[in-house]
Amino acid sequence: MISPFRILHKDSHSLARTGVLYTKHGAVPTPVFMPVATQACVKALTDEDLTQAGATCLLSNTYHLYLRPTTPLLQQMGGIHKFMHWNGSILTDSGGFQVYSLSKFRKIKEEGVTFQSHHDGSKHLFTPENVISFENQIGSDIWTMLDVCIHAKDPAKQDARDALRLTQRWAERAAKAYGQTVPNQQITQQTDGSFAVGNSLLFGIIQGAIFPDLRKEAAQHMASLPTHGYCIGGLSLGETLEQMNESVAAVTTNLPEGKPRYFMGLGTPVEMLNAVERGVDMFDCVWPTRVARNGMVMTSQGRVNIKNAAYRTQDIPLDPECDCYTCRRYSRAYLCHLYRSAELTSHRLLSIHNIRFLIRLMQQTQAAIQAGNFLSFKDEFIRRYEGKPQ
Repeated sequence: MISPFRILHKDSHSLARTGVLYTKHGAVPTPVFMPVATQACVKALTDEDLTQAGATCLLSNTYHLYLRPTTPLLQQMGGIHKFMHWNGSILTDSGGFQVYSLSKFRKIKEEGVTFQSHHDGSKHLFTPENVISFENQIGSDIWTMLDVCIHAKDPAKQDARDALRLTQRWAERAAKAYGQTVPNQQITQQTDGSFAVGNSLLFGIIQGAIFPDLRKEAAQHMASLPTHGYCIGGLSLGETLEQMNESVAAVTTNLPEGKPRYFMGLGTPVEMLNAVERGVDMFDCVWPTRVARNGMVMTSQGRVNIKNAAYRTQDIPLDPECDCYTCRRYSRAYLCHLYRSAELTSHRLLSIHNIRFLIRLMQQTQAAIQAGNFLSFKDEFIRRYEGKPQ
């Protein structure tokens, strides 16, 4: 299956690369950070905030949208883009992780997974086929397959193997369901190398916990299926950094080069750069906005907890190197005052900064790869961010 992904530059000393993923809502330059609009909204932010921050693609969630406002309602309202007034691209997670993490009851069978709504306790069934149907009703640009997620920190290998086998069988069913839902591919390459895309795209989710041999097997199996890109799932869930990096490498080195790789649920800058080094193109995470609502922001010199009294009199931006709306207009002193006064505006302003920080980091990463100095850029960023001496 042709993938509307164009690689522009490759780093000669790592697997890092820049590219562009084309969807029916436009171009997404990579590496890219995608803010998380779980329920068709990035918490505390508007579409204008996200556009000004440079967002090109958002992530939303099939599990949450299926339960509320419901996928038939989204279809009735003209799809998620019109519903939330967002003109960029949207990727929907299949909801497999939320079934694992939120439902008090879940029962996994060959047919699919039965789970209990965390809202009202009602029972529901997700199958590989109906998840594709739900994503079609949502109207997102990139659909992901239903998978079986297990805890990555200390899993039994047999449990990981069993979960992977079922994920593989579900992936084959999901690919077939996608082909029936989208029978005619509307992807054409233009003379300038870009792609015109008229359909939603399909990404497969690669599992295997922390076991490199299972990750390799999962990657090779997914590479044999008709998909437009790949998701790396089941990581950033408590495993060590070494286990994460080893698992990522086992996946990326066993995937075809010409399709994008997406690390699901990763949004911490050092770990993102480590993944880019290993050939990952796309990231998302709720962490940047979640910690912002608790007063923590990222800066080029490391983390700042704005609630601390030390910032009450600092008449400087959160990060003098940042170009976000918050840093251009407000001082640390004012932001400290807002947060300590429990003003909700602090949630918005701090979230804007954290989202822009990661989007800008990925833009700087693109420039470094293009210039051929990615590894030195990465090392210098980490040195400053972690406060290490030269």
